[in-house]
Amino acid sequence: MSIPTFTLGIEEEFQVIDPTSRELKSHIQEMFAEGEKRLKDEIKREMHDPVIEVGTPICRNIAEARREITRLRKEIITLVHESDLRIASAGTHPISHWKDVPITANARYDQIVYELQMLARGNLIFGLHVHVAVEDPETRVQLMNAARYFLPHIFALSVNSPFWCGQNTGWKSYRAKVFDRFPRTGIPDYFRALSDYEEYVDILVRTNCIDNPKKIWWDVRPHPFFPTLEYRICDVPMRVDETICFAALFQAITAKLYKLYRQNMGWRLYRRSLLNENKQRAARFGVEAKLIDFGKREEVPFGMLLDELLEFVDDVVDELGSRNEVYYAREIMRNGTGADRQLRAFSERNDLRDVVDYIVKETEHGVL
Repeated sequence: MSIPTFTLGIEEEFQVIDPTSRELKSHIQEMFAEGEKRLKDEIKREMHDPVIEVGTPICRNIAEARREITRLRKEIITLVHESDLRIASAGTHPISHWKDVPITANARYDQIVYELQMLARGNLIFGLHVHVAVEDPETRVQLMNAARYFLPHIFALSVNSPFWCGQNTGWKSYRAKVFDRFPRTGIPDYFRALSDYEEYVDILVRTNCIDNPKKIWWDVRPHPFFPTLEYRICDVPMRVDETICFAALFQAITAKLYKLYRQNMGWRLYRRSLLNENKQRAARFGVEAKLIDFGKREEVPFGMLLDELLEFVDDVVDELGSRNEVYYAREIMRNGTGADRQLRAFSERNDLRDVVDYIVKETEHGVL
């Protein structure tokens, strides 16, 4: 069994904004065609028309990932500016209502809307996907089992969607609650072996639940076409620094869990139902949450679990060249999550247009 390369691929979903109304703006087709000409397959349309997804090529390390994410953001920001539009990076749009947003004309999206109806139309959310290469399929499933425990930890740092359809939801990640309505989402079950996972997929395909495993939208999944573990739990962050921090954390967790796996050591596996309790708390309160330490069977402040996580990965971050990026998590604790900062921007004048302006400014931070 070969050692995984732990190379990275990162996908970010952005909002296209009308700078006058601050509402979502459907693509100008010529603009997107120009984007495809410049960026080829690094730019993709999504189910809702005002959404642009960009994806990096395979990155050998976190420094390369930073360069690629910064390059792609700059390209997209430049592209939309040429059409007098803006890009915003947050898990939900503070003002626009999903019912007013058109669906992209595409056979795959038409099928999802047919199957899920209003749930699909209402799924106007924006996420971050981080791929970490684990080339052996059996190892991929075993590491997914163990990595589930840490998902709420990174999610709490990433929360960036407190507003929905003009309302303060009271949640730090309302995006997560919107996506919960889809089937085959959330934290996955435990799979004893690759064969168990393959049997699960086979049953779904045979019974016409799905046509391929891309319609398994878990918070972490073995990617159906790439040799990667794909982490999907995070709201898309405002700043490049945050995206890179979360990518570095997911890479470090994967590398550390592999180190244990290779030594026939493991991480204690907990039920999905227990892990979901921590995800729920993270969605509601972000880094202000008390999460459950299942070993101690007690609530602890999130900061204590973050300290334990950073200590857990400490012996791999230098090998990965990601110590500074991983420890940016402490900067997020000091300055607040995206959701915290959106709420602060709103509190100044109670005007959601200010929040949109703030998100746009933060999206461009360190890029232009």
